[in-house]
Amino acid sequence: MTRRNLLRSAAALAAPAVRAEARRRNIVFILSDDHRWDFIGALGHPWLKGHTPHLDRLLKGGVRFRNAFVTSSLCSPSRASLLTGLYMHAHGIRDNFSALDPKLPTFPRLLQGAGYRTAYIGKWHMGGSSDAPQPGFDHWLSFRGQGEYKDPEVNRNGQRMRLQGDMSDILTGEARRFIRENASRPFMLYLGHKAVHYPFQAPERHARLFEGLPVAWPASYGYRFEQYEQWPEWVRRRRYTRHGVDGAFGQPGPIDEFYRGYCRALLSVDDSIGEVLAALEEQRLLEDTLVVYMGDNGYMWGEHGLVDKRAMYEPSIRVPLIAHCPGLFAGGREAEALALNLDLAPTFLDVAGLQPPPSWQGRSLAPLLAGKTPADWRRDFIYHYEWEQDYPYTPTIVGLRTETHSLMQYWGIWDLSELYDLRKDPEQMRNLLADARITYGRGRYTNHIQDPELKKFVLAMQDRMAEILAATGGDPRYSGKGSEGDTFAL
Repeated sequence: MTRRNLLRSAAALAAPAVRAEARRRNIVFILSDDHRWDFIGALGHPWLKGHTPHLDRLLKGGVRFRNAFVTSSLCSPSRASLLTGLYMHAHGIRDNFSALDPKLPTFPRLLQGAGYRTAYIGKWHMGGSSDAPQPGFDHWLSFRGQGEYKDPEVNRNGQRMRLQGDMSDILTGEARRFIRENASRPFMLYLGHKAVHYPFQAPERHARLFEGLPVAWPASYGYRFEQYEQWPEWVRRRRYTRHGVDGAFGQPGPIDEFYRGYCRALLSVDDSIGEVLAALEEQRLLEDTLVVYMGDNGYMWGEHGLVDKRAMYEPSIRVPLIAHCPGLFAGGREAEALALNLDLAPTFLDVAGLQPPPSWQGRSLAPLLAGKTPADWRRDFIYHYEWEQDYPYTPTIVGLRTETHSLMQYWGIWDLSELYDLRKDPEQMRNLLADARITYGRGRYTNHIQDPELKKFVLAMQDRMAEILAATGGDPRYSGKGSEGDTFAL
């Protein structure tokens, strides 16, 4: 599928097809920044028990996707996938500075064209330093880049101003106002929080929580030779950078305090969820409004000696994803099937009675919300992260995550690939490709796998990667698969 074919579906912006039998439900999408999947009180995090009542409420009354992932663990590529239903190689946003192609259809533009009142409130983070209003939104409040936690400068419908207070509270107040002013017509509210992104500044009401509590670091946190012997060299090197436990964020001081700040900042997002739910209740809209909460990517806190995201390890790519709409589906359930950031855009259109553009690569989650998993539902997906000049210690990563295994391949460096059996090794401690190190020879790493069954398994995974890449407009060569009967280059 070429980029030209992808852009042809932009014609759908002019006249989206509406299914007459579907109700025009309101949609509220709440996106947090860097919230990993398991940092919620009701999911057992020891510090957060009793401190995330509103996330807990969504879990109790909604559907939680146990296996929700992003296809690139970086803010802008992930956010572009949320808007377009496309993989990173299809929508073209590979870093945190590029602007989204205005010709690509997005779910807000399609909803707006179908008569929805639409709002974007929060962190946009595509297009460098621009905070200008974007196509598809009737109401706009955003800010440049990462923005500021305290007394932020914002762009409100084209007018720049500085507001007083905490960023999370300001965004929440704007969201409440939008709900109140548009309660009589179908609306879509996209609330994109700055929290819990570094530097993890919480409102004063949460600023001293968790002091003195010990952090339970993961098993792969420490520096042990037997671990680093089987992991890629770049992982050890990154340990000492601002995205590793021994150089965290380029700041002096123990990493424990950063961890506390992260948990404190998360509570402002939970407060916001409570305020938004209250606003819907006040307008008697909560029963029939689809409320979806998600993190834009995961986050590592010591796994493999790393912090931040970007890598393909589970805490980096897994995200919380919760959907709540009592009038549409029963709550208090969990869905097991793989759900991706590509799936949100077609889901929102489905709920609104619209057909997604044929170019979109995600699928509506509506069947899963109804408790039904289609027989042809995905069993794997491609992960793709592109090397960044500003953070050069993490290489380009292209991998395959299946229901049971995770294969990670690295480009442009002389290093190990990684394969983990997640059923036996959920913490990803034992790299099954640790012996396939090319020390002085040549050829693809698969030629150096000694176990014939393991080699056959990896080659099959590469075949599947090539298939997905070819079908979604990517470059099949990123799969690492060789040509039939290939030999080493001279």
